[in-house]
Amino acid sequence: MHTSKSTEHDDKRTRAELRDHALLTRRHLLGLVAGTAAGLLSARAMAQSATTPRMHTRAIPSAGEALPVVGCGTWLTFDFGPDQNPQLTQTVQTLFDAGGSVLDSSPMYGEAEGRIGDVLAGMNGRAKAFIATKVWTEGRTAGIEQMEQSMRLMRTKTVDLMQVHNLRDWRTQLATLRAWKADGRIRYVGVTHYTSSAFPELEAVMRAEPLDFVQINYAANDRDAEQTLLPLAAERGIAIVVNQPFGGGGLLRSLLGKPLPGWAAEIGCVTWAQVLLKFCLAHPAVTCVIPGTGRPDYMRDNVQAGFGEYPDAKLRARIIAAAEA
Repeated sequence: MHTSKSTEHDDKRTRAELRDHALLTRRHLLGLVAGTAAGLLSARAMAQSATTPRMHTRAIPSAGEALPVVGCGTWLTFDFGPDQNPQLTQTVQTLFDAGGSVLDSSPMYGEAEGRIGDVLAGMNGRAKAFIATKVWTEGRTAGIEQMEQSMRLMRTKTVDLMQVHNLRDWRTQLATLRAWKADGRIRYVGVTHYTSSAFPELEAVMRAEPLDFVQINYAANDRDAEQTLLPLAAERGIAIVVNQPFGGGGLLRSLLGKPLPGWAAEIGCVTWAQVLLKFCLAHPAVTCVIPGTGRPDYMRDNVQAGFGEYPDAKLRARIIAAAEA
């Protein structure tokens, strides 16, 4: 969801290689782990849809608005040319059909904002989408110009959530975000990061600034956020979006080929992806997870984590053990 260096000169070839690697490994994982359970997955999905036609929602603490718990990240996965719009449209439609709405992007994500704009315009889907994007630059004027460009690319006059990406020049950008919120150009304000090394600075910002959202990394093998940030978010009334629920993809790859334990059925899971997403959503401070995908089949898998039961403390311990094995 993020590169290791915040620079204005992204290496597009590197993004493409990472994207292709992520797609191939997830495809292999689904083939090995869920292939024999495809019929079961379909049956469970239909049964869940019959009893719970819309995925679970959680309230945004600062406003009380209900937000669906599974969304879609677009780093790497929407960084394509317009020729991929049909597949991306199917992906977004799958999210909407399950009751989801959150589409998270950034100017840093190559072509992603433009693809979101194309897809939503083509399916007349803006009203169904909760659009989250970011400002990722230095200085007030540059920040304003970048956000205006994002809105043009996404073909929207209002952004649901604007976030300061990786805390870059956050004091300057947050001042602008608050002014835009007061003017009705954005609905919610937040900050993001993707590494635990940034948590001390994030904590300071969360304590000092009024925020609607914080987006952070959290996974079964990456639980530093449990120590301070998640309890602090609950205390301060801040919604938490989890941007790396699969451990940056590494955790999901590490489970490649391992049989799904029988206890996964206790929470209605038939793939490791669903188990990992439900692990994150089991924490009461987490509002939404945004696993990245541009594929309808992966989205169909992911959205099932928004239905049914979530793991209790005993099952969470088992998921942690599996993740650390």
